[in-house]
Amino acid sequence: MADFDTVLKCWGPVEADYNVYGNLVLTRLFIEHPHTQKLFPKFADMPQGDLPGDARVSAIGASVLKNLGEMLRAKGNHAAIIKPLAHIHGVQFKVPLSNFKLIAVVLNKILEEKVGLDADGQQALTRVMAVVIADMEVEYKNLGVTA
Repeated sequence: MADFDTVLKCWGPVEADYNVYGNLVLTRLFIEHPHTQKLFPKFADMPQGDLPGDARVSAIGASVLKNLGEMLRAKGNHAAIIKPLAHIHGVQFKVPLSNFKLIAVVLNKILEEKVGLDADGQQALTRVMAVVIADMEVEYKNLGVTA
């Protein structure tokens, strides 16, 4: 629970502008891990130079961060949030779990750079994301999704 509180302490700027932070996270994810861009059909062929500021990238990134914000506020009691997300990502979009690990690393970098997330906060975020990803993995298995 303390890890969730630690991350929530720096979450205010993200909540204040999900679109900006969502774009930053997805753009960095796509640039650092180009194969992830192919998982998003709307962006699959978009030149990387067009990603920053693109309204569609911002909107999807905002959705990702809003869902994460819900999970943070649930402080580990996020089963009702995870189940539909696992279905959408695992069954519909076939997103490998390894990509959630990549986005967690990218998010950590963005929060360090933009909101000053310190080393303790980064470790807390890493632990929180490990819990979220492990719970996604359980749901993937329940759905018969191999990731």
